[in-house]
Amino acid sequence: MSTRQFIGIAAAVLMLAGCRSNGTLLPNVSGKAGEIIVAMDRNEWDGNLGSATRDLLAAEYPFLPQVEPMFSLSNVPATGFADLFKVHRNLLFFNISATDKSGVIYRNDVWAHPQCVIQVTAPSSDSAATILKENGERIISTFEQAERDRIIANSKLYEEHSIPPAVKAMTGGSPHFPSGYKLRKKSADFLWIADDKQYVTQGVLIYKYPAAEKENFTVENIIARRNEFMKANVPGMFDNTYMITSEALKPEVSFIRYRGRQFAETRGLWEVYGDFMGGPFVSHSFYSKDGKDIIVLDGFVYAPKYDKRQYLRQVEAILYSFEWEEPKSDEEKE
Repeated sequence: MSTRQFIGIAAAVLMLAGCRSNGTLLPNVSGKAGEIIVAMDRNEWDGNLGSATRDLLAAEYPFLPQVEPMFSLSNVPATGFADLFKVHRNLLFFNISATDKSGVIYRNDVWAHPQCVIQVTAPSSDSAATILKENGERIISTFEQAERDRIIANSKLYEEHSIPPAVKAMTGGSPHFPSGYKLRKKSADFLWIADDKQYVTQGVLIYKYPAAEKENFTVENIIARRNEFMKANVPGMFDNTYMITSEALKPEVSFIRYRGRQFAETRGLWEVYGDFMGGPFVSHSFYSKDGKDIIVLDGFVYAPKYDKRQYLRQVEAILYSFEWEEPKSDEEKE
């Protein structure tokens, strides 16, 4: 089968996937979390198109203590694309065709569930690289969202139901915490929830403070408040040690609108004052429903022996799973 014949079949399947019934039984996806299969012949992989693909999707993951790629890429020649790869969690195809309409097609659950499939169509490899760069932000966010949705679905399937009541009592809503997370500390304005394993700790710190009239979401204010709560509530292993925000790399704030919620997302590194512990963190800061308080969901990872990308993605997905508590119906009140 030629490359063009293969891509033509793949494109037809992608087009038909939009009409696939929700009731169709599909196999579970395969592959490692954070991995993308790139279907591209070797000469293109070694050329400009492959270089553009790696520059976009294997760029350095932000705010980790060591260099790790945003995604792990595996190249499979288009002519050798077998059934084994069809059920992979993330697939990226390139359709080099002068007759097909140029652009990017996004599809879910083509051959497996929950699957993310993206196809870039262009008349030449160089123009495909251009289209890839022009649509890079959406392509990255689509794969990121697919990874996040899988983690959230798993958290809901194996949820630790003992935690949300305490979070809702303080904030009016709660993320979904998977099994393994425990409530370590609780006060009127602070919660420490963590999954502690032998060599890895994944933690979520939830706190709130009165909203000011302005400048609630500047990086300076967010970090000042963070350091205040960390010093008071997150001690280190030894006396007079506590978590702080590292000054080795200045944190960055971006403003996100996600499924009806708006929040300031802060990324940076944490460390322990007076000790040598540290790692990455990501936090979401947003107004309470009445607008009187700022609520912060702060996720951090401590994994000195391992890469941290996937551990941080898992914690970040918990933050993204936050939902406001629904008002009780009259029947439930009774």
